[in-house]
Amino acid sequence: MARKKSCKPKGETRTSFMFPSLHQNISQAVSNHIASATFHQNDSDRNTTNEYSTHVMGKFKCNNSSCSKKGWGSKKVAILIRGYSKNGYNAVVFNQSCKSCNQLGTLTLDEKSYIDRVTYRLKKWAGISAEQPNYAPKDGPPHESSLCEGCKRGLCSQNSD
Repeated sequence: MARKKSCKPKGETRTSFMFPSLHQNISQAVSNHIASATFHQNDSDRNTTNEYSTHVMGKFKCNNSSCSKKGWGSKKVAILIRGYSKNGYNAVVFNQSCKSCNQLGTLTLDEKSYIDRVTYRLKKWAGISAEQPNYAPKDGPPHESSLCEGCKRGLCSQNSD
């Protein structure tokens, strides 16, 4: 009997990601100042009390086997941090497309930059003094809005570039 061809997409199809697995790190980082921060699982702006766009760092892999570019790094990966009542939060990290073939990449998040950015924002919203993470520009290619899913949604802090 002949096997059916898989209808499963061969590349990345997600335009954004959430990382609930990093909640424990966030919770520990704010625990001296904020009691029981909770991760809001739904990617929704419904009932938000705060919202902030910034960026984190990451690496992307191109899964298109016919593409000459295997991957790229980015110091400007768009992230939207949302606050909810009772110390709830979530953070949506937006994907990027490959410059060579325009397919969505697979993200490997720089966890330290994510934890630093989210922790800082939660403390700021709670009125707690905190040292701002370093946002100094780094050497590298310019941000390309046409390849950034955050820019496409109008949610990237770099969308004026």
